[in-house]
Amino acid sequence: MTSSHDTAQAVRERIDSFVRGHFHLRGTLRLHRRALGWDLLRAPVNVVLAPLFLLVMLAGLLARAVGLRRVGTWLGNRRMLFKTAVARGIEERIAADLLQGAPLTPRSQALIDDYTAVRSAVAEITTSLVVLVAGWALFGTATPGIASLAPTVSGYVGHATAVMGFPLGDRLGSVWYAVFPVSLPVYFVIATGVILAMVASLVTTFAGILADPVQAHLGIHRRRLARLLDRIGRAEGETSALAPEHILARLADLSDAGISLVRLFRS
Repeated sequence: MTSSHDTAQAVRERIDSFVRGHFHLRGTLRLHRRALGWDLLRAPVNVVLAPLFLLVMLAGLLARAVGLRRVGTWLGNRRMLFKTAVARGIEERIAADLLQGAPLTPRSQALIDDYTAVRSAVAEITTSLVVLVAGWALFGTATPGIASLAPTVSGYVGHATAVMGFPLGDRLGSVWYAVFPVSLPVYFVIATGVILAMVASLVTTFAGILADPVQAHLGIHRRRLARLLDRIGRAEGETSALAPEHILARLADLSDAGISLVRLFRS
């Protein structure tokens, strides 16, 4: 009993040390240095692939629910996201620090992959929150994603440009365009959306710098790592589960699309 308690205590201490070393501000800054490279391309591609990943995971859950366990397991084990340098760095540290160099089975490696995929989903959620706060602060409106932010930003830029170029001066220009709003071409809105999407992908790449210290303070990292080690301990025969973070990330996309549609029908 004492040996079991000592082992559990040692695991908790390793997890706490891991969180302090890698997910507090200094640690996560050091970790995200790895992102200065190909991750600047991998992260936005993963954002595009994430909805497909969610659909495949949901299809796997549905297949298992109707008794097609082999199909469900196959779908649940699909890996659709590109592994970033940051994710590889975390995996290396988990293997060295938490698992102390123990050999990993394919199933255990898949569980660690799931853990890093959850971090990608949290990065997307963080980006959505940043976009939402920016929309409220700058424009006083809800913008949970690029689809709802792009028309707002393009409208602001188009209006400001038209006012500045008004032949009779800025003041009369602001009055004129308050009565007769600027009509923007579709390509301008799309181009604005593309630029914003590129900026958002950069935010997503480095979102962990904001999210990691918050999650460390709230104990989220500790609980998630403890759950990972527990699942690795009883890994064989277990299928991949769909983490709620993936669903939350896609809910942000759905709310973004919904707000955009409402504004489209109102205009």
